[in-house]
Amino acid sequence: IPVVLPEKPRGLGRLLFRWARRQYGGVVPGIFQILAVDMSVARAAGAIYRRLHLRPDSPLTRLQREMLATVVNGKVGGAP
Repeated sequence: IPVVLPEKPRGLGRLLFRWARRQYGGVVPGIFQILAVDMSVARAAGAIYRRLHLRPDSPLTRLQREMLATVVNGKVGGAP
């Protein structure tokens, strides 16, 4: 899977990676590195995430959101 390494972004990507580092305690999450390869996909994935997880009337319970995150993390080969 192609990724953008945290040391290699250019232009707007550099700002986004700096923001991600601040948000996640100095680490850039793997899913962020994967999505940064194609920013149009990253925007769409962000919209889906916000729709399912962040809106007050989300159709998913907190437990369902955690289960979904666990499955996705496993699919992309993330650490537990």
